[in-house]
Amino acid sequence: IEYISTNKNGDTFKIFAKYGKTNLKNSSILDLEDVNGTIMLSSGSKINITSDYAKYNYISYESDFYENVIIKYEGNTITCDNFNVNIEKNIAVAYNNVTVTNEDSIMNAEIITMDLITKDIKINSDEKVKIITN
Repeated sequence: IEYISTNKNGDTFKIFAKYGKTNLKNSSILDLEDVNGTIMLSSGSKINITSDYAKYNYISYESDFYENVIIKYEGNTITCDNFNVNIEKNIAVAYNNVTVTNEDSIMNAEIITMDLITKDIKINSDEKVKIITN
């Protein structure tokens, strides 16, 4: 299964799934399994997402990835339990067991919000953020 959408900024979101079915509670949502997603920004940057499952709303283009989520971009890897992408607002939120890893450090947090255009990350955590530098 493959779905492709483009927003008004020219950013493209592709989502591929091995299996999929229409959600019984909301017919505009597809329940997907064994999922790979790619966000290709008009700036040329690319964000890759994999997860065991996702819910994709083909009306609003919002996607909720869950279970064994891995996000890779520009030398960074984010792992988490949940990752919500809103391609129209260019915002993504990773939450539950979030770890951000790059060649210089490892950071754990409860929630991070990413601007998909700038890739700036905001850390929202009630607990202390743990950062380990290499």
